[in-house]
Amino acid sequence: MLPFVSIIVPVRNASRTITTTLDYLMKVDYPRDSWEIVFADGGSKDGTVEIIKEQRSRYPFIKLVEIPNCPSPGFARTEALKQSKGEFIFFTDGDCAPCRDWIYKILKIFEKDKKIGAVGGEIFTLRVDKDNLVEIYCEAFGFNRVSWRYGNLQEGYYPELDDYAPTQICGHRAYFFVTANVAYRKEVVDDNQRKFWDLPTGEDIDFGIRARKKDWKFYFLPSASVEHMHRADLKSLLKVWRSYGEAHPPLLATHSKPYMEIILQFIGRYPNHYILKFPSFIKGFIYLGNFHFMHIFGVLTLFFFILQWVFFPSLIMSILAWGCLPLFLFFTFRFFRTAFNIEPYNKWFEFAKMKYLTNLYFLWGGLKNSLRYRTFCIEPSF
Repeated sequence: MLPFVSIIVPVRNASRTITTTLDYLMKVDYPRDSWEIVFADGGSKDGTVEIIKEQRSRYPFIKLVEIPNCPSPGFARTEALKQSKGEFIFFTDGDCAPCRDWIYKILKIFEKDKKIGAVGGEIFTLRVDKDNLVEIYCEAFGFNRVSWRYGNLQEGYYPELDDYAPTQICGHRAYFFVTANVAYRKEVVDDNQRKFWDLPTGEDIDFGIRARKKDWKFYFLPSASVEHMHRADLKSLLKVWRSYGEAHPPLLATHSKPYMEIILQFIGRYPNHYILKFPSFIKGFIYLGNFHFMHIFGVLTLFFFILQWVFFPSLIMSILAWGCLPLFLFFTFRFFRTAFNIEPYNKWFEFAKMKYLTNLYFLWGGLKNSLRYRTFCIEPSF
């Protein structure tokens, strides 16, 4: 007998994508009497609820939980969990499109090892508008791609948590599943009190860490894929990246051991960078890569040129100024070069702007919340 499955989908103002998500969910191969789809709406005002209600009238396995003053997607998922009764809980979003055999593939992995608590798959891009430059950039960047995030990761178990240092909690060593594509055993969800945290973001990382602390294993199955429909405009994309950075300080404050790590991104092939780690009463990490050195040497170049021309005209100042300039140009080229490889090539400036601003907002988000949580986060260079 097949296990009963719950699929939880938080939504808010998702009218641009929800119809596609519903179409793909209806094509997922699984007996209709052995599943339920629980939508948790966080106060949509754009017709999302009406679209879901129309589908609910046709399919009794669709449920809708309405949360008018919902503070976060995590809170919405918690409310949906109160209504779900599955032996396995699948999570995706209202801008995602699961593959046809999504459920069967993941359940097969759960069968092979009773200690596997979560199975996640790859996340690809599904463009709503093939000519939308933000969607094109997200696809080329590999936004939310699991394998790319960890250096072309292949199918298998995630590495175990061992040192709980900052980079293992929410840095480049933080092996987690985003809730766009993951499934948990009911026992794992119960172990976590069927609750995500209520903060605006980072709830998927926190939920996974709490599960892994109880010795549940995580397994990556790329073929159990979901396609993600990305943000339609740069403003929305920047908001997402800032929120990612803002999530890291509370995650470090909650889960990290008291270390400070300095990650030299220019040493070692990603993700095997050289890390300097030392005990610290301020938890955090400092990444040093192309984005950071571009700014450091840009400021130094300007600083020494100003000193040379205005205050201290000397050979030493001239050497320092002209010595910093090629380093600034070198790291600037290294940072922006991928933007020149995205088609259409005549939009290179737009793609370069997106890359720069997303990295800037990511870094800004981490710094913004650092003081509040007594941490220090200098986010990575892309």
